[in-house]
Formats: sequence, C-alpha cells, structure tokens
Amino acid sequence: MASAVYKVVQTNVKTGNVVRTLPVTGISFTHTLNASGACTVGIPLFAPEADPESLIPGVSGLVVLRDDVPVWGGILWTLDADIAAGTLSLNASGFHSHYQGRYFVNGWTAKSKEQATILKDWFAYCNADNGIGTDASGVAATGNVRTTVWTKYELKNVAEAVDELSDNIGGFNFRYIPFWVTAGAKIGHRFAISSREGVPTSHSLTHRANCDVTRVSYDSTALCTVAYATGADKGNGEKLVGVFENPSLAAVMPERVIVGSYNDVKETETLISKAQAHINAGAVPTAIPELTLYPGEFTPLDFVPGDAVAVDVDAGYIALYDEFVVTECSTAIDANGTESIKLALASKELFNNANPS
Repeated sequence: MASAVYKVVQTNVKTGNVVRTLPVTGISFTHTLNASGACTVGIPLFAPEADPESLIPGVSGLVVLRDDVPVWGGILWTLDADIAAGTLSLNASGFHSHYQGRYFVNGWTAKSKEQATILKDWFAYCNADNGIGTDASGVAATGNVRTTVWTKYELKNVAEAVDELSDNIGGFNFRYIPFWVTAGAKIGHRFAISSREGVPTSHSLTHRANCDVTRVSYDSTALCTVAYATGADKGNGEKLVGVFENPSLAAVMPERVIVGSYNDVKETETLISKAQAHINAGAVPTAIPELTLYPGEFTPLDFVPGDAVAVDVDAGYIALYDEFVVTECSTAIDANGTESIKLALASKELFNNANPS
C-alpha cells in the first residue's frame, strides 16, 4: 500500500484563502472530543515560506491535507524558533479556540428554544462581527429545547456556552470539519454535532491483531452516589440547587458527593439535569484504553472523536470486550512520511448522560 502524502497549507484564518504550502519536517495533529484539538508542524527556519510578514500567530491558519483532503484545520497561536537547529515549530489549536476569545458582550436570551437553533444563532452572531466564517447550517434539530439567559454584565464566553450546552441530558458531541470551498484555493470549516451516546461504527480493534493496546487505566474519581448542582444567586444570598441521587450505587459503596457549580444557570430544572448528568457519568469506574493502530489498517478519518468502537483485549488483569467512545485521535508523520495513529478511548457508560436513567 502506498504511503499517504501529507501537506500543510497556510491560510488566512478570516477568509480561509490559501496563502501557500509550507515545507514541513514533521507533522502531528490531534482531534479531541468536544475540544479544540492541537497541531504542531515543523518547517525549516530559513525557508522562504517562513515569512514573518505573513506567517503570524493569531492571524494565520494551518490546515493539514492527507492526499489533498483536509484532515485537520485550526489557528496558529504560537511559534518556537530553534536557531541552533534551524527549525521553526508552528503550534495551532482547532477552530473552537477562536470562540474562547469571543463573548456575548450584549448578553443573550433564548427561552425554550431548540438547541440546534441556539447554536446557529450563536455562530451567526460571531460570524457577523469579525469572525472566522464557521458554517453551522448543517446542524439538524435535536428535539431538545433549552433556555439560556445572560446579561451583558456577565460577559458569557461563547466557547464555554457551547461546552455547557453540549454537556446536558439530551446534549451532543461536537467538532469542526475543514473542507475545500474551492479546491486548492479556499478552505472552509463546518460545525457538526452528534449523539453523546457515541456514533456506532463497524470498526473493531483487537489487541495484537490490528492494534497494540499499550495501556488501560481505571478511574473512579467521577463516581458519586449524590450530586448537587448549584446555580445563580436568588438575590438573598442563597443559590438555586438541583439534586440527584443514585441509590443502587449507594447500596454498594459509601456515600460520595459531587458538587458542580453553574453560577449563570437560573432554572432549578436545568440544575437537576446537570446533577443527573453527574450521576449518570459517575455510575461506574471509567476504563480508559490507549492504543496504537497498525500501519496501513486505518486512516486518521476512520476514527472521529465521539465514535463508538469495539475493543478486544485479553492480557492478564485486563480482559475487555466492550464498546468504547473515542475521546482523542492523534496522528504523527515523521520526516520520512511515516504515519502513526494513536487513540484514546473511554467507557461508553461515561457518556450515558446523553439520556435520563
């Protein structure tokens, strides 16, 4: 099988227009569930493409192409020049990082509104005011309505608002997908959502057959028998509180309480939903496998964070045959063009806050 050909193009992050193709010495990029993800690209320090007049942190975009198909896109935020080695390291974060610097400066009110419509309204608001042109037109209705109310004095962060909207009973996973608007000339990106339960796939990963499972850790820090969610001040020094319990877990372990703080939530019903999400996510210890895919078996686009995949491991204490949700897909390409893909996963039960229990 022929090796995939990787390229990195520099773009104008506001327009998506391609500025140039960069000469690379190495590439690594990561897709992370419900987060920006990251990319690091090495280029020769003295290459003419290393142009300080156009390759500018915060202004330039980076897009990774695999066989001319965009597989990662984001914004260049930092540069690191190693003068002795003659290399320049470019460090970018995905498009969600733009919204970490955007705020609802005039406040925002949406009462009992479909969450997909709320998302579209937020992106339209940001795009209209010196934005990056995120396309949210394909976000389909979910059947879940939300109420979000913030005053201008709260200066609510847009990325945080998206994060919180996604992390609810009936919420969603999200990602940003780069694509060609005009082949070779302009790259856009779209915002997409999927079920928090995980999107079923046909992929099955078996230790020492098509992957090496290098590590499996178990984490019980999210376990809780009682969850409290505190909200906004009622005006008399007291806060709204939502409570949810897990009596079946309390029957087998001592009481363990988790408290979440949501200072801008002004409805008790929403706080109860937040508490229930903690209970559902903390019902069982989380198994977290890490693995490296065998070369040539899969591509980076075969595993999207939020996908559900079957994993089979039989190694002493570790005896797993279950579905897991991909939380991170990391790809590295060395100077010889050799591709290495690693996955991080988590127990599917962790995402059961997609539905009431």
